[in-house]
Amino acid sequence: MSQIKRSLSLAGHRTSLALEPEFWAVLDAACAAQGRSLASLIGEIDEERVLKGDDAGLASACRVWALRQAQSRA
Repeated sequence: MSQIKRSLSLAGHRTSLALEPEFWAVLDAACAAQGRSLASLIGEIDEERVLKGDDAGLASACRVWALRQAQSRA
């Protein structure tokens, strides 16, 4: 499965994030529903990951977040 890479700013730093289209779709839908930017949502996911001391990367944290969103809607 191919990934799509997007660039955004987190805490004033540019970063790139590569995810499969299905995960981007869930993140984009959540941003639209909440009326917020993708960078703010990804920033929140990243902050939660750091606070929990999660050693997984940001892409993994975003995938888990998207999966939980999909599960909560099912």
